[in-house]
Amino acid sequence: MKACIHAEYGPPSVLSVREVEKPVPADGQLLIKVHASTVNRTDCAMLRAKPFVMRFVCGFWRPKKQTLGTDFAGEVEAVGNDVTRFKVGNRIFGFNDSGLCSHAQYLVVSADNFMATIPDGISYEQAAASIEGAHYAQNFINKVQIGAGDRVLVNGASGAIGSAALQLLKSEGIYVTAVCNTKNLDLIRSLGADRVIDYLREDFTQDQEVYDFVFDAVGKSSFGKCKRILKPGGSYISSELGWMAQNLFFALTTPWLARRKVVFPVPLRVQESVDLVRGLLAGGKLKPVIDRSYPLDAVTEAFTYVETGQKTGNVILLQQP
Repeated sequence: MKACIHAEYGPPSVLSVREVEKPVPADGQLLIKVHASTVNRTDCAMLRAKPFVMRFVCGFWRPKKQTLGTDFAGEVEAVGNDVTRFKVGNRIFGFNDSGLCSHAQYLVVSADNFMATIPDGISYEQAAASIEGAHYAQNFINKVQIGAGDRVLVNGASGAIGSAALQLLKSEGIYVTAVCNTKNLDLIRSLGADRVIDYLREDFTQDQEVYDFVFDAVGKSSFGKCKRILKPGGSYISSELGWMAQNLFFALTTPWLARRKVVFPVPLRVQESVDLVRGLLAGGKLKPVIDRSYPLDAVTEAFTYVETGQKTGNVILLQQP
């Protein structure tokens, strides 16, 4: 089978697609024929081991797992002994931000990992594009108490996390102002945004409206810049640590020292997110956004594009013909 390999940390040029031995499921494991996965910011961080803290997760000197990929959508081809949760032929998708080695034509995974069946009518590409961004978006939302009448600003609304956050919030009837670039204005309006700000034409941190919550889904702003558009008691949540890991510091101190606070969205409860996404897909309440797709053999090009920071929604890696 083909798999994408990186034996060292570095830019996308260190990646190569090689023929490797097809895995065999052990007791309690599934063999998945992978049809689609995403190339996302977590994959890029693992590829370069940046920020440096990633080395404590991925391997200090060299990668512990030489195949990247944190999500997948595919078909169960074989099951090991003692597996009752899924059966051969099931269409399933899953996610684990510690790494699933899903940038390959096949993978083996424990049957108790974070997975669910793909709803009827949803393609492998749509399923793969649904989970990573939605999981992180849900972990913005479940860290705070958002209620009827609250107003939320989502910065980076056209990315994987931002587009999912917008849709999750709108499914609960929340007023959302979405920030994106000019080319994505119509897309973001179609996803339900109540108001859209084009960051190429105006600085959203100088907005005349104030918000209960600011979700920085791309980590390109800061609490300091966003304080003026937060209501007293409001919260700023970012997908990134921030300069000098400031968001961790602020998350510990602002609840005690300031009228506005930073909340750090530790991404827990993955199976809960997978189940939520499955329900939203089945009910037609989540529209995964796909920028473009690449075949596995073009994985270097896929990573290069994602690292530009210009993708809209998700970039898909297609593992099967």
